[in-house]
Amino acid sequence: MMCTNPHSIATILAVILLAGPALSAEPSASGGAVPKASPAPAVSIAPAPTKAVPPERLHKAMPAERQAAERLDPLARAAFWTREADIDPSDAEAGIRLSIALRQLARYDEADAAATKVIALHPDNVDAIMEIARARISERQGFYAIQPLKQASRLAPKDWRPYSLLGVALEQSLRPAEALAAYDQALALSPENPAVLSNLAMFHAAKGERAEAEALLRRAVARPDATIQVRQNLALIIGLEGKLDEAERLIREDLPPEVATANLAYLRSVQPGVGGAVPTVAAAMPSAPARPGTPEIR
Repeated sequence: MMCTNPHSIATILAVILLAGPALSAEPSASGGAVPKASPAPAVSIAPAPTKAVPPERLHKAMPAERQAAERLDPLARAAFWTREADIDPSDAEAGIRLSIALRQLARYDEADAAATKVIALHPDNVDAIMEIARARISERQGFYAIQPLKQASRLAPKDWRPYSLLGVALEQSLRPAEALAAYDQALALSPENPAVLSNLAMFHAAKGERAEAEALLRRAVARPDATIQVRQNLALIIGLEGKLDEAERLIREDLPPEVATANLAYLRSVQPGVGGAVPTVAAAMPSAPARPGTPEIR
């Protein structure tokens, strides 16, 4: 979220499917003496028919079906992976993929819970640990992501991702010196990584150091694996610096026309206030495939 607080970054705008009696004929009695009733003959009661279980509920999806599911929208993916996890609760891939889909739906507590279930059975699964951290960072609860990320970095000491996200978590926790050290460690493990460069750039932008942020983002955008998020972060920074023509080109390349127009309108509205920390953006800004000013949650 964009804010004037120098320790946080602004954002322009950016279902889960859970989961025979004995016959007793009480004899009636009439007035007066009656012969003792003889026992009723035994009656055989057939068991009630059970509801048929759909065949697709009995077997996990084939690998090709799982690959196809990843091309679905987050809501459909959440339903698919919920079914897979219900069939086999020990399926780590299903739990992790479910967590990702829920996070993309902004259902952060559920995403955290799905990944936590994986950890209960697979305590050293780095991807599941990372998903717990991503859910908490996405909810701007970075403090609670620090311990999982440190655990992930111990389990995978050569993986840059825990350190990059640790930088974000520490920044959200108002621990800038430690955040900077984490970003440096991530870059040492993966030099010129665009996700790390982007996160480091937004760290500088939050402090009002836009020149440093722009330089880092231009390095990041030059990489072939740079994402929409990286390009939109650059568009944000250069737009706030008054370079609206270049910002518009970047924005319109990636975003739908109505979203691009709204983001550009915002940039034009803050031109008199250029300088200092990234300004706050109204919460009513439209959603977008990328939310400029936000970290790369990779």
